Amino acid sequence: MPYQPSPASSGAVHSGLQSFRYTLDNPVLSYEQRKFYEDNGYIVIRNLVPKEKLDVYRERFEQICRREVEIPGLTIMRDVAIARSEFVPGEQAVTKLQEFQNDDILFGYCELPEIIKYVQTFTGKEVKAMHTMLINKPPDPGKKTSRHPLHQDLHYFPFRPADRVVCSWTAMQKVNRENGCLVVLPGTHKGELLQHDYPEWEGGVNKMYHGVRDFDPNAPRVHLPMDTGDTVFFHPLLIHGSGMNKTKGFRKSISCHYASADINYIDVKGSIQDGVEKEVFEMVHKKLVARGVDPTKLTMKDLWMFKSRDVSLPLN
Repeated sequence: MPYQPSPASSGAVHSGLQSFRYTLDNPVLSYEQRKFYEDNGYIVIRNLVPKEKLDVYRERFEQICRREVEIPGLTIMRDVAIARSEFVPGEQAVTKLQEFQNDDILFGYCELPEIIKYVQTFTGKEVKAMHTMLINKPPDPGKKTSRHPLHQDLHYFPFRPADRVVCSWTAMQKVNRENGCLVVLPGTHKGELLQHDYPEWEGGVNKMYHGVRDFDPNAPRVHLPMDTGDTVFFHPLLIHGSGMNKTKGFRKSISCHYASADINYIDVKGSIQDGVEKEVFEMVHKKLVARGVDPTKLTMKDLWMFKSRDVSLPLN
């Protein structure tokens, strides 16, 4: 059945005989692609980002690891197993960059026209980049710490509506089960936000790597092997994670969470996200004090507004 345009409306959007909730009328996705996302909560677009653009982001990552550049507000993370060992120099010490919205080179990924045209299918025309990451999944040191527990991204986000939020996750190299590709539980985006806690893993768990509790352990799981430039778009309630990296090399990907410019911030105090808020402020407390900012005067909304950035839309 071909794509059939219809007037946009609040809540479900009707196209032909199909009522769409999670996607908006937009000729970028075919009817079949929209139906797949509606049913499963994710969709993979093959060969979306050219390798030469990903090479630019890779080189920038290496410059940051060599400390040749300093990016304001950037968070540099290390694997818990590496953090407990002797210092590992350069790229091998860094497992993730977060909040690179102040670096125009890495933020270039977030404004790629080939990415944005798909993002607008989920968020609407006016778009904000909310959370940015470049992941450098390390070879597992034997303690399985390179795993990322199954989780829902909305657990970390104090903004709604969830249906107008989407993640774009692009493989910077070939990704498979050997080096820890993404794994998703299709259809779980239709459920509610669940309780998250740190998993009780013998080898330890990385900071803020919370795992979802009380989900169906027998639910079908789909692994997402991807080639360089392949991009998966997924809903913030979709339960997903990644396995450990069993290879000797690092597995790189780059991602951005986007939201409609019309999102609303919510107060998470007293909710199942209350623990996240407390942990976030514990993490940023020293940074804020060093800048002369009183953390007690700030809210989660303040922090997320600081991390977000408007996206320059491609010209039609």
